[in-house]
Amino acid sequence: MKKIFLGLFLMPLFCVAQIPAYYATVDFTQTGESLRTELTSLVSTTHTYNLIYTPDVWNALKLADLDPTDNTKVLLVYGYEDGTDNLFFNDRRRDKNLSCHTSSCTGLWVREHTFPRSLGNPNLGSEFAGSDAHHLRAIDSQFNNTRSNRIYDEGIGNAVVLSNGNFYPGDEWKGDIARMMMYMYLRYPTQCPATVVGAGTATNPFSDMPDIFLNWNAQDPVSAYEMNRNEVLEDLQGNRNPFIDNPYLATIIWGGTVATDSWNVLSVPEKEMESVMLYPTVTSGKLYVKNPNGNTDYMIYNSIGQLVQSGKTDHQIDIQNKTTGIYFVTLKKENASKVFKIVVQ
Repeated sequence: MKKIFLGLFLMPLFCVAQIPAYYATVDFTQTGESLRTELTSLVSTTHTYNLIYTPDVWNALKLADLDPTDNTKVLLVYGYEDGTDNLFFNDRRRDKNLSCHTSSCTGLWVREHTFPRSLGNPNLGSEFAGSDAHHLRAIDSQFNNTRSNRIYDEGIGNAVVLSNGNFYPGDEWKGDIARMMMYMYLRYPTQCPATVVGAGTATNPFSDMPDIFLNWNAQDPVSAYEMNRNEVLEDLQGNRNPFIDNPYLATIIWGGTVATDSWNVLSVPEKEMESVMLYPTVTSGKLYVKNPNGNTDYMIYNSIGQLVQSGKTDHQIDIQNKTTGIYFVTLKKENASKVFKIVVQ
């Protein structure tokens, strides 16, 4: 969400040059699946209160979704218009007390499950994942019906249903959506896989995070509104969305488009890895590491994400005993990593 707000929410915008205390138990020298698993444990164990769908979630959104420029109104996800065109569905904000509790909701706001309940396995329902406010947003009732359970897809401009039937959340909201989908996968990894709600390819080694969300996370920076949401929901639920605190965590876990390191401490080794190369990419014997700058950790995964070999190298990796097929090799130095796809003949 690109909009920058001043005044009431100025404090969270100050640059933080250290890792917040919430993450004190996390080993950030890890990358990939190891870091994802550790963060899953953190956001699960600190999720100490499950909001009741009614009335807790309504009350939570009236706090978490407040417009930073007017605390009498909530921001409406996917909205893009200031309310002067006499249409309700595209409004960007609305009086916080105009929530819908009747069968006729025109001009009122409701609760949007950004991760559609019906796409969960099992269905999210109205408890636990279904009432986790980290993915629930205030939304115009008509826009809520329009979005339905459409999956997210690439677009440009304002929120719109695309010609293929998928949904683009809008330039202002795409980063918010990406970070919420990452959180839901982190918190509910079997029930809420990100791949069922995002269109396109997922080219990370485990194929579990759509490239579209990694791109959006980098393209649309975290806003003061998102930061404030994280604070409010930690107070109410106990846990936080790590990707709002630092979008670069997604880069460390899944790779893809490099996001901003909000803490300015995790991306330092990244430049050391820029020149590291692995060759040949088609082989039946050895792999060679170019410019490793000393010992580099490596992990080799098969096409279904199983770790089949690991170790340290300063020059070469012997893979002569591997069966034919596609493998993914992760080279890691401190908390920076680089992934290569190879074919064993």
